[in-house]
Amino acid sequence: GAMGSLLQQRGAKYDTNLWMSYANIEAPFLVTSLHKEYIDAGADIITTNTFRTNPTAYSKANLAIGNFEFIRRSVELAIDSAADKKIIIAGSNAPAEDCYQKDRTLSFFDLEYNHLSHIEMLWESGVDIIWNETQSHLDEIEIICKFCNKNKLPYAVNLFFDDDLKILSGESVDYVLDLISPYKPQLIGFNCTYSDIFDKLYTSYRFDLKWGFYLNCGSGNYEDKVINCGVDPDYYVTMIGKWLGQNPFFIGACCGSTPKHIKKLREYFDEIYSD
Repeated sequence: GAMGSLLQQRGAKYDTNLWMSYANIEAPFLVTSLHKEYIDAGADIITTNTFRTNPTAYSKANLAIGNFEFIRRSVELAIDSAADKKIIIAGSNAPAEDCYQKDRTLSFFDLEYNHLSHIEMLWESGVDIIWNETQSHLDEIEIICKFCNKNKLPYAVNLFFDDDLKILSGESVDYVLDLISPYKPQLIGFNCTYSDIFDKLYTSYRFDLKWGFYLNCGSGNYEDKVINCGVDPDYYVTMIGKWLGQNPFFIGACCGSTPKHIKKLREYFDEIYSD
């Protein structure tokens, strides 16, 4: 389920560079409470609130603590929330710059440094899997896959794509999936895309790897600074039923979602897989 948009709704302070990861320092009790709400709702996986703890974002902020300490504290909030429950802690690694930004300002060297450093710091902080999400540029995807594969890190790659079934750097989703496959990610996923766009992909592509999705539940547009829920939890569960034919390995919800969405998903799966 969503973290950033829900922290917004709960009154956490927004930072231009760090977005809602600032709450890990400013309001850690609030971050912990949301992690626990998702766990209580039935989540098997929780993502760390590290969508903007990466070096590129951190370097523009004025924090009194170092980047690794910032990430370590952020990951600890998720680990402590899970306590002794068997919850997978997924270390969120986002695009180096804004996730909807088509044209980047960073050099290849800066992109590589950003991802390698962030992934290393997430792993050293104790996450169970590197959860690369909303990835939409081929060069960043290749950097991530090569590094995780070379260092034998468990990782997922979750893609964001547009109405033409292309990532923001212009390549088709099927081309990107073919490129990713040899690097042996544990999971391939799709996130933050709206349901009608995801439906186009589902009806035109056959998934051969372990795959999953968590879709945008927000109202308005991708570029909105304030994200509110625009998809009712009951309706979201109704929507996902038609996408079970290719046996997704994981399902969640993205921007605008709440623990109520996850609770409804858990109840739905507990019912249909009760045997």
